[in-house]
This record gives sequence, structure tokens and C-alpha cells, in this order.
Amino acid sequence: MSARRPSHKPLVWLPFAAGGMFAALFLPVVILVTTGLILPGATTFEAAHGFASHWLGKLVLFGFVLLPVWHAAHRLRVTAYDFGIRADELVAKLVYGGAALLTLLALIFLLQI
Repeated sequence: MSARRPSHKPLVWLPFAAGGMFAALFLPVVILVTTGLILPGATTFEAAHGFASHWLGKLVLFGFVLLPVWHAAHRLRVTAYDFGIRADELVAKLVYGGAALLTLLALIFLLQI
């Protein structure tokens, strides 16, 4: 009997599912805030900079980048397979590497605020 190798699927599905849920729940709120329909004073530079300068604001903004980026990476991987690109290992490295790079860049930029 051969030993079964552990699957990496939970590591991929967690950010994918969280990113989709996060975007579905909070993107409408972001649209309402940025258009000024709710919290009209929140779109000024001072308010936005104050929010992004606080540790909690940085955490929220990081979540707004991190989760949807990983969600999109997984969607792109599945879409590539659906379009007939069977080099799944290469596609996975590209899309997840891109998501990791964008996550790192978001972290760097947020820490500079």
C-alpha cells in the first residue's frame, strides 16, 4: 500500500473562497463610500490618508488587496485550463507567483504610508 501524499488544495481554496466572499460582501460598501452616497466626507485626501495611516486601516486595505488577488489567481488558473492550456504547473506558478508579488508590493506600499 502506498502512502498518500497530502493535498495542497486547502491552501489554494482558503484564499480563493475568502477573496470571493470578501469582494462580494464589501465591494458594494466601498463603491457606496467612494461615490459619496454614504459617508460623504470619507473621500477627501485627508480622510483617506488618515485611514491608510492607521494600523487598522492598513490591515483593512491589505485585506482588500490580498484576498481578491488570490481569488483572481485561482480563477485565472481554472480559466486557463478551460481554454485548453494544459501546462497547469506552469500556469499555477505564474498566477500564484503574480499574486504573491502583488501581495508583497501591497505590503511594502502600505508600510510606507
